[in-house]
Amino acid sequence: MDLEFLSPVDDAVVAQIILKSPTTLGNFVDIHTRDEGFPDLDNVQIAVVGVQEDRNAENNYGTGENLKHIRKKLYELFPGKWDAKIADLGNIAQGSKPEDTYYALLDTVTELLSKNIIPIILGGGQEMTYVNYRAYDNLEQSVNITVVDSKFDLGTLEDDLSSHSYMSKIIMQEPNNLFNYCNVGYQTYFNDPDEIQLFDNMYFDCYRLGVSKNLEAIEPAFRNADIISIDLGAIRKSDAPGNNNASPNGFSGDEICAISRYAGVSDKVSSFGIYEYNSKYDTNDQTAALIAQMIWYFIEGVNLRVKDYPFSTKENYQKFTVILEDDDPIIFYKSNKSGRWWIEINVISNNKYKRHALIPCTYKDYEEAMNQIIPDRWYKAMRKMV
Repeated sequence: MDLEFLSPVDDAVVAQIILKSPTTLGNFVDIHTRDEGFPDLDNVQIAVVGVQEDRNAENNYGTGENLKHIRKKLYELFPGKWDAKIADLGNIAQGSKPEDTYYALLDTVTELLSKNIIPIILGGGQEMTYVNYRAYDNLEQSVNITVVDSKFDLGTLEDDLSSHSYMSKIIMQEPNNLFNYCNVGYQTYFNDPDEIQLFDNMYFDCYRLGVSKNLEAIEPAFRNADIISIDLGAIRKSDAPGNNNASPNGFSGDEICAISRYAGVSDKVSSFGIYEYNSKYDTNDQTAALIAQMIWYFIEGVNLRVKDYPFSTKENYQKFTVILEDDDPIIFYKSNKSGRWWIEINVISNNKYKRHALIPCTYKDYEEAMNQIIPDRWYKAMRKMV
């Protein structure tokens, strides 16, 4: 990891930690400071990385500034009964051009992933999702991305990379490692109907904002992801005003915290990003406080991971075989540890999609299969493997 890319955490954050209770979170995090230098990454499981970049954040210039507000709110919180070691690596400064910043983030995330450290990326426009995705190229595996956003941000392949056009790059550019994309919380009136239809034709999972009335139904979308990307524009303006693209409708503060916890609990999630924070529009640091709480819930989730994804042995799982009248049987597994469910997808042993042989689902999916209705998750996964 090139330490030149990472500048120390603001002195004001460090000074505030000293003034707070010794049991607050700031005293349990190894922080990159001017005095102490870069933290030792041995045994670190989670690392916070700020990105000071705003030039391609459409209609939201100023993202990446004043990340100290988020850190102040985060480090004054009290930790749970956590075992995971956390480090704050500081900020990636804005390069002479956006591509320089992207390169620095790519190098940093690639290094963290190679060390099995989960990066929490803060700041910048949501095009950082594309940079995060490219960091998985060296892992030589297919990748699942779950994005919490009111818009699809598709754009075209010919568009320059920006917060409103990054998805076309993920879908179309080589190497193409994307297996599944999931959007949670899109608002129909913000999206071209042709784009909505396109994502449906590609067998991607897209959930309208109304899913907030039943968040448990979308938990598998986070359990199945490698990358989680949250655009603050998905949160209603009254709860998160610190974003020039905020709108009246969106997830509430408690809903987005529940989503962050789902992301943390997932055994597969290996990077987590919160984008489009703009302190210029934040009222009394309200958005900074909410982001801090989102991070807290994500870390809480990581510490509650039970590692119950049935990779090999299935001794701790109940197996259910559903016989369908006009199709092959569908096999479900239920974890004895957590009560969570998976559907088995039939793949050839050497198939490049082997890591998707079991996909998360809900009890409702099992009930549908018992009623001779093929679960939508199973159907879409099978179609992507054809």
